[in-house]
Amino acid sequence: MTFTGFTESDFEVFSIDGLENRMDALITHIRPKLDALGQHFAPTLSVMTGEEIYAHVAKHARRTVNPPNDTWVAFANNSRGYKMVPHFQIGLWGSHVFIWFAMIYEAPKKADYGKILQAKVNQIHHDIPNDFVWSIDHMKPGASKHSELTEGELTDMFVRLQTIKKSELLCGYQIPRDEAVKMSGQQFLDQAQFVFNTLMPLYKLVH
Repeated sequence: MTFTGFTESDFEVFSIDGLENRMDALITHIRPKLDALGQHFAPTLSVMTGEEIYAHVAKHARRTVNPPNDTWVAFANNSRGYKMVPHFQIGLWGSHVFIWFAMIYEAPKKADYGKILQAKVNQIHHDIPNDFVWSIDHMKPGASKHSELTEGELTDMFVRLQTIKKSELLCGYQIPRDEAVKMSGQQFLDQAQFVFNTLMPLYKLVH
């Protein structure tokens, strides 16, 4: 399947009540697009990283009551899962699309990664574009704009990764819903490719 872009009906999935109904709509409307993004970017990211990269589409299998508020495809160098390693994600909330480089709380080497990032904070603060964003919690839709963060605030995030067990760090780009629905499939692929190109130095720092 060729990725054709996101539509209003994709975002409306997250306003459907009930786990079963929302999951049915998610599987029908969004999952095929995540599969297409996985097929498109896994080979590209494999070339960029020099590693075999696998696409993992979120299944939300552990949910029994609460319907998911977001969904995604993750890209990692582990065929069995992505949560334990630094990885990339493309996904959406009801309000926006996200394209992330992520280290979430299940990554066992987070403290080591945090030290490496802290040592390079000056370079990272300089190199990340102003309209990119940072987050310390993948479960929340909000994020901090890079242009509004000082080097000291970035350092605090990197130290947090070293010292707090449940800490996370995500850097990437968000596309508001009203902009995302106007993008063609190719426009979105081009934007995501630009974001991955920009984030690749962060990925390579922790490998």
